[in-house]
Amino acid sequence: MGKRRRVAERRKTKQPAVLGGVIAVAVVGGAFGAYSLYGSGAAAEDGITATTRKAVRTGPLSAAEVSMASTAFLTAWQSGDVTRAAAATDDTAAATTLLTGFGKDAHISAVTLTRGKPSGADVPFNVKATVTYKGRTKPLAYTSKMTVVRRAEDGAALVGWKASVVHPDLQDGDRLVTGESGTPPITALDRHGGELTAAKYPSLGTVLDGLREKYGKTAGGKAGIELRVVRKAAAKGAQKIPDKTLLALSAGTPGTVKTTLSPVLQADAERLVAAKPKASVVLMRPSTGEILAVANTSHGFNTAFQGSLAPGSTMKVITASMLFEKGLASPDKPHPCPKTATYGGWKFHNDDDFEIKNGTFKASFARSCNTAFITQAKKLQNDDLTKQAQQVFGLSRNNWAIGVPSFDGSVPVQSAAQMAASLMGQGGVRMNPLNMASVASTVQSGSFHQPYLVDPSVDHRTLATASRTLSATTLAQLREVMQYTAAAGTAAEAMAGLGPDYGAKTGSAEVDNQEQPNGWFTAWKGDLAGAGVVQEGGHGGTTAGPIVAALLKAGSSG
Repeated sequence: MGKRRRVAERRKTKQPAVLGGVIAVAVVGGAFGAYSLYGSGAAAEDGITATTRKAVRTGPLSAAEVSMASTAFLTAWQSGDVTRAAAATDDTAAATTLLTGFGKDAHISAVTLTRGKPSGADVPFNVKATVTYKGRTKPLAYTSKMTVVRRAEDGAALVGWKASVVHPDLQDGDRLVTGESGTPPITALDRHGGELTAAKYPSLGTVLDGLREKYGKTAGGKAGIELRVVRKAAAKGAQKIPDKTLLALSAGTPGTVKTTLSPVLQADAERLVAAKPKASVVLMRPSTGEILAVANTSHGFNTAFQGSLAPGSTMKVITASMLFEKGLASPDKPHPCPKTATYGGWKFHNDDDFEIKNGTFKASFARSCNTAFITQAKKLQNDDLTKQAQQVFGLSRNNWAIGVPSFDGSVPVQSAAQMAASLMGQGGVRMNPLNMASVASTVQSGSFHQPYLVDPSVDHRTLATASRTLSATTLAQLREVMQYTAAAGTAAEAMAGLGPDYGAKTGSAEVDNQEQPNGWFTAWKGDLAGAGVVQEGGHGGTTAGPIVAALLKAGSSG
């Protein structure tokens, strides 16, 4: 008995000491690494048979498993043992590549990792290190997190590998690199000449990255030495997310790029989206296409410019213009709005299965009646909506050049039920707030003006154009139904006090596996137009609507 107790005590001293969350690498022995990563070593000494070891563990992870798996990974990473750290994850190859580059390509050394308090299987940790390149050195500090998962084949507790474990700004396929930047820095200015910074306007982080990538080499600056995120190559036809600077060892000399942004409206937009989770908004000037403000609650991805989301009933602005042109609807003529409508084998519903008996198209548009549009599907060709979006509203051509990466909307040709769903902004239709602000702008101004953030005269680029405009009659009809929606329809509460030179449309887009739909809103007031989305927010009139309306009011009074 005494001998067995002494063996247990000796074994116990080999476990890693975790004091105040700091991993003490010096006391980690080989037995711990073998046991925690491969399920052998100390377990075999206790007489556990091979058959027992092969049993697959299932069920939720215990606190001990989360602690052991996260400690094994952090301990190995801190000690520079890439092989062992990667083996503590569920994707050894990807982890090996990124962790190797952490030291070799990013030139990061003297790494200290401090584990925070786990929350279930999520484990936060702090990173302190040193970046050194060609005699220049700077400290690096940031916070990241990992999630411990159970491997399906054997039930082992491992770190679920994502590039963001190494740094929160990394996406899978990205790299960390320290060296002479290929692109000089820029100083971005607002429309009045004031400097734009991510510290002052947090939503502009990705915008500033995009401006640097496009204009850095031509704006007159000189490159410095930086630690930066080098993004993976974009898929064919997609916009590449700009590289991101994380730390400047040598700042370089910035060039200057002037934008169309209004400092007052940008500050308002930042404040308004911060009050709601997952909100995005864009404000622009219809007569010119100038973008005056752009903001997102989350600052890691510019949903307002690059998002690809079903726009819900805000798409009915485009659909209505098509129905007017084809003589399938007129604002004050009777139009069906039954509780349900079937097309292509799908049964489509209105919200709460409401119906409008003996109503007009204007009433159906203002209340956002889905079936008023579905009932017209049988009279349309599969490509009618695609042509309308491209030819009149300048969308879905992948040719906008706003000055930074953007997604120009997608209205694919569809058939049967999907074609019907696209009429009300579902199916395969995808938009973002920039696209829908442009739709409202086209209605207000009477013709499409491609949005832009940097004046085209700066780099002599060609802006996208539409091939035709709506007739005066159709345009008047479209403005009438949007004005009525702003005055007495689903947008009335948000747009109160902004009339009479205004128009709006609300939307709610259903998304799989979401309890609440995405709330959309697009509107104009005078020579201002905006659009916003609150993901998982519910009805657009009460979520995105107040954000857009507040910006329209601020811009009109300034």
